[in-house]
Amino acid sequence: MTEKTVSRRDFLKLAGLLPLGLVAPGVVDTLSPVQQAGKAQNVIIIVFDAFSAHNISLYGYQRKTTPNLARLAEKAIVYHNHYAGGNYTTPGTTSLLTGTLPWTHRAFQHGSPVDEAFIRKNIFSAFPDHYRMAYSHNIWVYTFLNQFRKSLNRYIPLEEYLLESDVFIPKLFRYDSDIATLTWNRIIQSSDDGHAYSLFLSNLYEKFASKRQVELSELQAQYPQGITKNGHYPFLLEDAIDEVGKLLIDTKQPFMGYFHFFPPHEPYNTRRDYYSRFENDGYNPVEKPAFKLLDPHYEGLYRADVDTARREYDEFVLHVDHEFGRFYENLERSGLLEDTWLILTSDHGEIFERSIVGHRTSVLYEPVIRIPLMIFEPGRQTRMDVHASTSAIDLLPTLLHVTGQQPAPWTEGVVLPPFSDTYSSSDRNIYVLEAKRSAKYAPFTVATTTLIKENYKLMYFFGYDGLGGEERVELYDLANDPEELKDLYSTKPETGKELFVELKAKLSEVNEPYQ
Repeated sequence: MTEKTVSRRDFLKLAGLLPLGLVAPGVVDTLSPVQQAGKAQNVIIIVFDAFSAHNISLYGYQRKTTPNLARLAEKAIVYHNHYAGGNYTTPGTTSLLTGTLPWTHRAFQHGSPVDEAFIRKNIFSAFPDHYRMAYSHNIWVYTFLNQFRKSLNRYIPLEEYLLESDVFIPKLFRYDSDIATLTWNRIIQSSDDGHAYSLFLSNLYEKFASKRQVELSELQAQYPQGITKNGHYPFLLEDAIDEVGKLLIDTKQPFMGYFHFFPPHEPYNTRRDYYSRFENDGYNPVEKPAFKLLDPHYEGLYRADVDTARREYDEFVLHVDHEFGRFYENLERSGLLEDTWLILTSDHGEIFERSIVGHRTSVLYEPVIRIPLMIFEPGRQTRMDVHASTSAIDLLPTLLHVTGQQPAPWTEGVVLPPFSDTYSSSDRNIYVLEAKRSAKYAPFTVATTTLIKENYKLMYFFGYDGLGGEERVELYDLANDPEELKDLYSTKPETGKELFVELKAKLSEVNEPYQ
């Protein structure tokens, strides 16, 4: 963690002129640690955004991108075929947080909120006796955290772990942005004539901001492609990891925490320690044909040099792996993990093949939907590998089950193996949906859907301009063709037809209420 000459917390202590009653409840909660209460187990969910299982060496990727995960896996349950609910933040995150699929929670458009029925049906409300808290670097995730705010004891604002210097005064007025803006302009910022309402605070802030700019300039040298940003604001993953670790160690128990970090999401601006680590390393990815554009407006980030993007992403994954290793070790040293379920997963993957880079695409190939899942069970010291296909919607019912909570009747997921004696891959349908161009409360008209059942995966495209009014169906045998190189839909017509009929029936079922 980088040294700070003046922290935001230090500044507020110095300012000290504002009464404590103005501070938002979430800020007050952190002013003094609360002692442990009872023996109920804690839950920590760590999400790294756009973290594809396809690029994780723990799962067989040729580049050694995750040495720390490989080491920690020796005392974890490792899920090898775990799938997101969608291929970007909105449907992927919401499926994890509600335990339902996108066609149920209806958050499948960019930035779309969940259906109102789920405002009180989410992973936070499902743990009523736990101290519940959440944070994300990703601004889109706050669409849902804002909706679920009444189910949270500690709503950690986006700016809490950013590097911006102009964000801490508005934290005091968390629920009234107008007051925050007016307060900032009047008390802190100087007018054109150099005067402000508070000479003490404005002068103090100017010194703080000046020092912060020096710090940011010094940090630039550590990030050859620029300091990591969440699309708008710079942040350091290592700082956020450290601060969240301290928060967890000091928080009253039992607690349930959801922490959603932006890396390794684009831009792939890793730290100098990992920059160019895989350059000229001899890695030769499998050659795959370019995917024909179905929807140019939404296909996303196409680049000529896919290999460069993949290498930069892999180096960012190496950075993430290091930080999670530090996070785990800090919690382990504190003794917190003795009574805590720690989950590592993602909201969706990232793809670097078929001339596609990123996840803003209509495809649902494995790299963009297969995500990591590692469960660190309290007291576990041996590794277990689970190869059955599982879904992000399974995490909520599983965590409720293993911590002795009441089941959540609205969830569509099931309890994961090895915690369920009845789990069967042959009876399980895994669905993934991409439908950002379809209307929120109407039958799906433009979408890609996937059905995964045992070894087979069927992908169905419909409604795209590039299809010319036709449909497109692909079938893959993932056990024998994990790279999805051979479309079997025409050569295995019986299997393809059976899965296609099942998928179409599901679509008819979920569309029926909106006909």
